[in-house]
Amino acid sequence: MALFSFLKRPRAYAVQGPQGGIDIKSVLPAGFDPGKDKCPLVILMHGFMAKKEMYPISALAKALAREGIASLSFDFDAHGKSEGAFIDMTLSSEVADARAVWEYARKLPYVSRIAFAGHSQGGVIAGVLAGELEQEEAKPACLVQMAPAAVLKDDALKGQCMNAKYDPANPPEYVSVFFHKLGRKFILEAQQYPIYETSTRYTGKVCLIHGAKDKIVPLSYSERYNDLYANSKLHVLEKEGHFLGGDKNTVIGLATAFLKENLSV
Repeated sequence: MALFSFLKRPRAYAVQGPQGGIDIKSVLPAGFDPGKDKCPLVILMHGFMAKKEMYPISALAKALAREGIASLSFDFDAHGKSEGAFIDMTLSSEVADARAVWEYARKLPYVSRIAFAGHSQGGVIAGVLAGELEQEEAKPACLVQMAPAAVLKDDALKGQCMNAKYDPANPPEYVSVFFHKLGRKFILEAQQYPIYETSTRYTGKVCLIHGAKDKIVPLSYSERYNDLYANSKLHVLEKEGHFLGGDKNTVIGLATAFLKENLSV
């Protein structure tokens, strides 16, 4: 009986979001002593229906560690090992998750400077939070957005999400998207969400990476980000699709070099 009680013990989470515990993973440079040393850190944000262990997040974490940069990746609510129901996930709940991780990271004694990097929907969230923080006490040192999925707003207005179609004027309680229940709350909020308006308040340096063959998020969405940001550069990879999995060395190399340069200032 005692053993059974131990196995049923609730999971302990260091960070809490609107839907409950957020599972985080820290990757430190080899030989780094968090009790004595200091280094910069990048908060990494995965995409829609993904998780922190997946490419490009996991690959970027390893590459950053080799350059003396720590990372903190996490599962958004209702993804991976984090708590919550997918039907209740919204852009606002994910921004709140990212903000909670940001506040946690700022209290870590070994962290000198912090940057954001995100892929797909995680790229959108990274940009939105950076924009929100522009008006606050502290903001990220720089930002990387890989194939940022700002198309999600237009998709919600059209009544589509990947393989699912619905009435955008009257969305159902949920839409089935690859065995996930995308909730009405997500759709209605996405239709009105000020993605570009919020993100482009950020005045720090931004690295945009996008595949020219991306059929999920057309290149035009990163081009618009690039036009609106005060200090950004867009890298267009001619042979890459949305998941940027062709020439991984180039993708991860671009992000790592940018972060290393701007976190060492």
